[in-house]
Amino acid sequence: KLAVASLLAASAAAFAPASVPKAATSLNAFEAELGAQPPLGFFDPLGLLDNADQEYFDRLRFVEIKHGRIAQLAFLGNIITRAGVHLPGAINKAGDTFDSFPNGYAAINAIPKAGLVQIVAFIAVLELSVMKDVTGEAEFVGDFRNGYIDFGWDTFSEEEKLSKRAIELNNGRAAMLGILGLMVHEQLGGSLPIVGEM
Repeated sequence: KLAVASLLAASAAAFAPASVPKAATSLNAFEAELGAQPPLGFFDPLGLLDNADQEYFDRLRFVEIKHGRIAQLAFLGNIITRAGVHLPGAINKAGDTFDSFPNGYAAINAIPKAGLVQIVAFIAVLELSVMKDVTGEAEFVGDFRNGYIDFGWDTFSEEEKLSKRAIELNNGRAAMLGILGLMVHEQLGGSLPIVGEM
């Protein structure tokens, strides 16, 4: 009986998970960074941070924050204009009003080429001279206050600052998925709750 019990215990042990020590990789360096939050924790399915240094991580974080901010503006702009809220007045000297142009992708083809050139030029000015750390006073990646705009940031504790940065990061991630979803649904057509006809 003892031999049978020993064989059963040995065979059961073969299916027990082996304890493997965690290998120290460059990924471990970023697992505690802001943004590695529940439920996913550190999430890098494409392996972009394999063998990455802090400078490369900061560059990716900067791009993530920037795209998140743009996506938040795009998502809200899409929802607001579809709700019928437009700027008052004319968009050009011909007297075309802002609400005379369609929403979403259709607006790109409806706006005159000179208008699109102005939009692209404005974005280039923002990208090259405004939306960056000009003075070198940034506390973190994506801090574009440049010693000018504060809105009470300096009155927050370090814990509150981290919380607000995490909230912005998560809202940006959600907005990137949200605007992507709106763009896909616009191409599919139909109607969405709150948004209306696509």
